[in-house]
Amino acid sequence: MREVDLDVFAAELAQGAFAIDVREPDEYAAGHVPGARTAPLSELGAHLAALPADRPVYVICASGNRSAWAAEHLENVGFQAVSVAGGTSGWVRGGHPVVRGTDVRAS
Repeated sequence: MREVDLDVFAAELAQGAFAIDVREPDEYAAGHVPGARTAPLSELGAHLAALPADRPVYVICASGNRSAWAAEHLENVGFQAVSVAGGTSGWVRGGHPVVRGTDVRAS
């Protein structure tokens, strides 16, 4: 499983990277990375059909723990998955923008 820091993730996101947020819906609604789609870890299997098989899927959570697990799982089922170290907490601490209250599902 690959892992990238927030600077690399920000650059990839600016280039149109596909990102999912595996936090629970209330966490996602409280503030998430712009463009990241919600795919709660507890429902990840239900979102697999909506994930691109031809490019990396960046996985973010609150701190990097759930995203690491999810990225490893996604790689085991054939996706190019990349965990974002530092998660949304680090994203916010770095002064990056967040979107609140939007529920954009991966599927």
